[in-house]
Amino acid sequence: MAPRILLARHGQTEWSLLGRHTGRTDIPLLDEGRRGAKLLGERLHRGPWQGLPGVEVRTSPLSRAAETCELAGFGERAERWDTLMEWDYGAYEGLTPVQIQERDPGWLLWRDGVPEGESRADVAARADEVVAWAREADRDVLVFAHGHILRSIAARWLGEDVFFGSRIKLDPTSLSVLGWQYGEPAVERWNDTGHLEA
Repeated sequence: MAPRILLARHGQTEWSLLGRHTGRTDIPLLDEGRRGAKLLGERLHRGPWQGLPGVEVRTSPLSRAAETCELAGFGERAERWDTLMEWDYGAYEGLTPVQIQERDPGWLLWRDGVPEGESRADVAARADEVVAWAREADRDVLVFAHGHILRSIAARWLGEDVFFGSRIKLDPTSLSVLGWQYGEPAVERWNDTGHLEA
């Protein structure tokens, strides 16, 4: 079976709750985020996942992702990887979309990038690195990271421009699976938060 990549977005933080762009600022999880991470872990340790034995695990080094990984029960197996860090929002770090629109009407991250931060090409290159690593593995892989980089990875897995990420919402503590259908890259599961509804 061709390898798949399982994507886990970090749990809720104060800034994600408020809609503030959280790139490299190391914001901790809220209690709600910690609870969600534990529920995600419980889910991945039950059938059909059974704890994902043999799966290679990597996490963004930022604490909100690394703690989600730890609380989900994969911390001891995880390697921290800077490539999984969130989009560097530069001058727009910490701002909400409304605040950014006041400064730069019509701005769209997925089209315009950010001043003093990463361009779409920069993020696409990092996403491509993750996709290449996952496809070269001889087993499934699991990553814990952030909303915009995970959406970018999904776009590149499918062979789409990073802009495609603008069309696929991803909630905190969600689980997604990128795999294959008829020999072509496909989305098997997206933005699944069923474990939070239990």
